[in-house]
Amino acid sequence: MQDFAAFVMNPSNLIAGGVALLVFFTVITLGQSLMSGEQLDKRMKAVATRRDELRRLSRQGVAAGSQGLRHTDTSPYRALVEKLNLKKLLEDPKVVDNLAMAGYRGPKPVSTFYFFRLAMPFVLGALAAFEMFIVDVGHYSFQIKMLITVGAFVAGYYAPNIYIKNKASKRRLSIMSAFPDSLDLLLISVEAGMSIETALQKVAAEMGPSSIELAEELSLLVAELSYLPERRQAYDGLAKRTNHPGIKAVCTAMIQAEKYGTPLGTALRVMAKENREMRLSAAEKKAAALPAQLTVPMIVFFLPVLFLVILGPVVLRIGDMQKKIHRHPSSMKSRLKSSRGGLRSAICRRFSDDIFLIALGAKFTRVAPLA
Repeated sequence: MQDFAAFVMNPSNLIAGGVALLVFFTVITLGQSLMSGEQLDKRMKAVATRRDELRRLSRQGVAAGSQGLRHTDTSPYRALVEKLNLKKLLEDPKVVDNLAMAGYRGPKPVSTFYFFRLAMPFVLGALAAFEMFIVDVGHYSFQIKMLITVGAFVAGYYAPNIYIKNKASKRRLSIMSAFPDSLDLLLISVEAGMSIETALQKVAAEMGPSSIELAEELSLLVAELSYLPERRQAYDGLAKRTNHPGIKAVCTAMIQAEKYGTPLGTALRVMAKENREMRLSAAEKKAAALPAQLTVPMIVFFLPVLFLVILGPVVLRIGDMQKKIHRHPSSMKSRLKSSRGGLRSAICRRFSDDIFLIALGAKFTRVAPLA
């Protein structure tokens, strides 16, 4: 065990492992960028599968009377989750909505989420305990080791939630970056005479290269509009999955337009204008916050370099002056005494350029004339 710990903690092995990890993540990133087109095809195929599943379940629901549309949980962790009753033990009413906002729908991601929420604390806690007590990294005291182990255990409990929130945030940003353009395209399609389902399908196909997430959500909306009992449920589902005020307003306007029979093109035109104004106000807000955000980076990174460039030559010249004085003290003293004005006149005659540089570097310091 000690040989293994020494091998792991060897600096050369750590550097080699770090380089290997960087190369691995670089290859993964390049592969993801090259396979973005395949991801679009896979997601659109998944939406088509979801549409076929909704059609099949809708027929089963009609045949079974009051039986609703249900999903089958095919997760490999389902048996463990049900046996330990984790859904009640780790109950969180927002799990399904958060997973839907992150792009995970159905009961399978729910079981997977609860499993990792149970397993991650023990995994990270065990790794931290191994590093602290067996490998003895850092040679900390027992209290510090226990604190790090407990911190890793707590971090493991919250890690799945943090991952889901980050995934939902990235997904929402991707959707909102392309949503104003898609709304304009939807308005043009509706005013051209297309039905709302055909227009949404057209927009999903056109916006796929710009935002795969938005294309997936619009295709799913088309499927739900076709097979859900009420069209309102489809619009409400889109608003919940995206969790953005602009999309919620558009969904509300479309629900009201279909309920009261108002022209859909007029509602979409108003919503498109409001979304453009909302996008402009968000950009102005971000631009207005830049001066306050740049204050600390300016102080930390810019001003020290500026002071170094201004005062560096002055400090070097003063150092040379002190070396000359220490090297020839008697001659310097005799020169200063024999001069008419004493010390001030000697410094003024011999080192006037240095005093000028000091005054220039200080900027706000006013040097009085020497008598």
